[in-house]
Amino acid sequence: MAAFLRKNDLPQHRLGVTASTKAIGKSVDRNRARRLLRELFRRSRNELDALGQRYDWVFNARRALLSSNEELRFREFRRIVEQVARDEELHRL
Repeated sequence: MAAFLRKNDLPQHRLGVTASTKAIGKSVDRNRARRLLRELFRRSRNELDALGQRYDWVFNARRALLSSNEELRFREFRRIVEQVARDEELHRL
């Protein structure tokens, strides 16, 4: 998955998801990809709340998302959150 972030001044993170026909395929698969990413975001509240800043997140879904297992999806998302946390630390110094 690809993630794009922008800082926001709101008290919570916000999520946007793109799932194009070219990247995913049929509408059933695009809707499933969007549901999977929204659930991933919802269940990662603790990791997100640990960040110092709040962000608007936009995920670009890829076809591989549909065939991956839950553990792999969470691992990939945690990697992205850890990278954001490292960037926050670097910019804080």
